[in-house]
Amino acid sequence: MAAATVNALQTTPVKGLRVVARERVQLTATGVAEDRRFYLVDERARVVNGKQLGMLNEIAAAYDHAARTLALTFPGGTQAAGEIELGAPLATRFHSRPAQAHELLGPFSSALSEHIGRPVRIVEGIDRSGIDRGRRGAVSLVSLASLGALARIAGAATIDSRRFRMLVVVDGLEEPHEEDTWVGERLRLGGAVVRVRGHVGRCNVTHRHPESGAVDLQTLDLLRGYRADLDTTEPLAFGVYGEVLQAGSVAVGDPVGLR
Repeated sequence: MAAATVNALQTTPVKGLRVVARERVQLTATGVAEDRRFYLVDERARVVNGKQLGMLNEIAAAYDHAARTLALTFPGGTQAAGEIELGAPLATRFHSRPAQAHELLGPFSSALSEHIGRPVRIVEGIDRSGIDRGRRGAVSLVSLASLGALARIAGAATIDSRRFRMLVVVDGLEEPHEEDTWVGERLRLGGAVVRVRGHVGRCNVTHRHPESGAVDLQTLDLLRGYRADLDTTEPLAFGVYGEVLQAGSVAVGDPVGLR
């Protein structure tokens, strides 16, 4: 494995909203406290995200875990912000699974509903965060080499890593998709240690521009053209996910290496 480093860190406090750059995060057994802590549900309490609602990428969120404050910034600079206050418990459906949550009180749900033109509620899970794979997928990772390979196939100069909504972007790998070979291995990320558990199968949220939410790249067709027949844990894989074995701080520029 070539010398590798953390090129970028990207989180969003609310699942489905725009991912934003971070210089440093603290990894725990459940992931990053400021990442996917909240999620959105529709009028039937079913989770919704950017696959259905591309305009969610227009909204950036900032969450202070210590102060328990949340701010949503909409196009034009308007904000909905305040301290987190929780309502009564709510039975939600997180994809195919039941999940207990509390709706957030205050201006957040109404501001989101007005922006997207349909009713949604923002909730905080009681027994889970908004990370799809739970603790086993608390960390997600892709390499610049893989992004470069996909860009060449697409005939593009570059592909924005935010399109894939990964926590960690790694630089310094010699081969595209070298991270595929890390499944089952222990990986040092800065001050943390992660067990890589599987490959991240992609969905059509990756078709959307990471800021406008417009469909502008047929990512799945591109992946199907050269990665459909690979022996991966999930189909049309691009990047890997893992479980935190040892908590620690991770910063841009930190070393990445197999243990």
